[in-house]
Amino acid sequence: MTVIAPKGDPALKILPGSRGTRLKPYPVKVYGSGVVTFAVEFVWSFLCIAWRLLGEVLAGRAHAVQVCNPPDIYWPLALVFRAMGRPWVFDHHDLCPEIYATRSGAPVGAVYQTLVAMEWLTLRTATAVFATNESYRDNALARGVRPAKVTVVRNGPSAGEIKPVDPGAAPEPQDEHTIVYLGVLGPQDNVEGAVLAADELTRLRPRNDWRMVIAGDGESLPALTKLAADRGLGGVVEFTGWLEGPAIDALLRKATVAIQPDLPTRMNNLSTMAKTVEYLGRGVPVVAADLIETRRSAGEAAEYVEHGTAHEYATAINGLLDDPAGRQKMREVGLARFADELSWEHQSRAYVAVWHRLLAKRLRRSVGTNG
Repeated sequence: MTVIAPKGDPALKILPGSRGTRLKPYPVKVYGSGVVTFAVEFVWSFLCIAWRLLGEVLAGRAHAVQVCNPPDIYWPLALVFRAMGRPWVFDHHDLCPEIYATRSGAPVGAVYQTLVAMEWLTLRTATAVFATNESYRDNALARGVRPAKVTVVRNGPSAGEIKPVDPGAAPEPQDEHTIVYLGVLGPQDNVEGAVLAADELTRLRPRNDWRMVIAGDGESLPALTKLAADRGLGGVVEFTGWLEGPAIDALLRKATVAIQPDLPTRMNNLSTMAKTVEYLGRGVPVVAADLIETRRSAGEAAEYVEHGTAHEYATAINGLLDDPAGRQKMREVGLARFADELSWEHQSRAYVAVWHRLLAKRLRRSVGTNG
């Protein structure tokens, strides 16, 4: 396997812990912030990936490709690759038109329609499509993709990556409650809502029995730290920056409650948040807006608020901090959902089955040609 992706350590040639997975990173010269700079960034990425993929083809190593998004710009390569008789699989991680609408506030117009067209071309030119949830599958079908071509494979850690958690045992007692946000700090993630919820919580309960830990990084970090400082939250809101696996595990194991502050937009309604599965895998009760795919993932392991306002989040969190029996029930539900459905061990079966089918067809053609 070869991974072609932006950035990365150019000195690192093999993925640590893998069986010889080659790494082919490429530099990012421009970071998009507007329509023109995004276009330049996307063109650069397309050319870099096309060049490295050509090298893999000439070396005889590119028998199939799995491409992720954003952006949805690699469909011309799909046409070339499929003309060569090789599978091209699209792993649909984000709804790019909806991301644009959320970030820009412009759900109509030329840019939005261009993104819809790019998504349509990406879906239609793929040999097969992996959808991260049922809503993404419905989106692909609405774009005219045949149902047999789309397989739902949810994102999430494997059970083997997480130390076993006893559903019947309560978390170890802490001197104070820990409220956690884990993930990317971008404009569309509404982490500002978590900080404002902490501000509201200071008026509902004493400051000395809780803290909020925001673990992650992204373009909104400077604005978030300023907001916390302006609201006088330095003693209760902590920013850790980006954490690696062991540190994430340690943080979530001592968490009392987790917050998913995503607003009820169309994009968030249809998207599965990776952080939610991370929370459930450690048995952390979740407070979230009532979103379609969040409810499908968390079920009764979450408490839902209607509008996603800071006051709603703070009120729900305050209630859970005073309800250990309710938290324990949510903990057990979350761990069961992870163990029985959401962990990668369950999702990988469908994923592997698709690749067996696609590569078996190519192998039969190769044997027939050589025979």
